[in-house]
Amino acid sequence: MRICWFPDNTVLCNFAVVDRVPLLEKVLDGRGRWTEAVAHEARQSAQHIPRLQDIEARGMLGEPIAVTDVEEIVAVDRVRRAVFGGAASMPTRHLGEAETCVLITGRPEYRDSVWITDDRPAGSYARRRGITTRETFHLMSEAVVDGLVSAADGHELLHRIGKSGRHLHRVSRHPDDLLR
Repeated sequence: MRICWFPDNTVLCNFAVVDRVPLLEKVLDGRGRWTEAVAHEARQSAQHIPRLQDIEARGMLGEPIAVTDVEEIVAVDRVRRAVFGGAASMPTRHLGEAETCVLITGRPEYRDSVWITDDRPAGSYARRRGITTRETFHLMSEAVVDGLVSAADGHELLHRIGKSGRHLHRVSRHPDDLLR
């Protein structure tokens, strides 16, 4: 079974804001997946970052995965509220994070999947639940190691993401940081 990689909307926005959706696609290498809530978040964010439309148009994350089972829906809402601080008055706030966590921990076909997020509290929660996590930094490092982009270009892209106002948990201090 192939391991799936679930980037959250923050990661998608990070690549889109520097016009590097094709680079993200190459790094994901057919492993990318998303939930309906993350797809919805990306569509909403595309109003501000038009390049996000390329993600769905390219089909690089496949069809959004629906959470329809009643037990999963209850689990998603519990995680969304109790873990991520979602409120009843804002039913979609933190829905993508919760859906992703519940899918990875609850469905056998996704148990070995990787969640890619730059949200520190969400990543910490996921690691405590046994979910393998990565960040935009790790994807850029993989792009460098795989020869998809030079270390200097990867370093510059991370800093451009940060300067654009996007949130990154970690950035490279030197291009060689991306080679490790």
